[in-house]
Amino acid sequence: MSTPPSALLVRHTDEQSTETSTCGTRRRLISRDDAAPGIAAWAHEVVMDTSAAHYHKRATELYYVLEGEGVITLDDEEHTLRPGSMVHIPPGIIHATRGRMRVLVIGIPDIDDDDVYLVDNATAT
Repeated sequence: MSTPPSALLVRHTDEQSTETSTCGTRRRLISRDDAAPGIAAWAHEVVMDTSAAHYHKRATELYYVLEGEGVITLDDEEHTLRPGSMVHIPPGIIHATRGRMRVLVIGIPDIDDDDVYLVDNATAT
């Protein structure tokens, strides 16, 4: 069985525009804006430079650190990150980063603006 051509995507980060996100600046590689059928997740290259604490009610995120070093806080527990680090963030986990890192961020399903909940010493509900 072959995949329909409309479901195939090849993207290059240097050909994508940069935009501001909750975690820093990003280049969308695969996102909700892609109309191709069968898109199971989104993928962004994100340059993180200390992100605000937030969580998602629906989406799971995977972070893979490409460059840089820093710290991620997951529900008040800090973890050191460096190139090659992988982080799994389930829905409802409050997370924030410190330090400058270039990270491949994958979201399942796509995270849109209505699934980003900023927190200020609050608990995810």
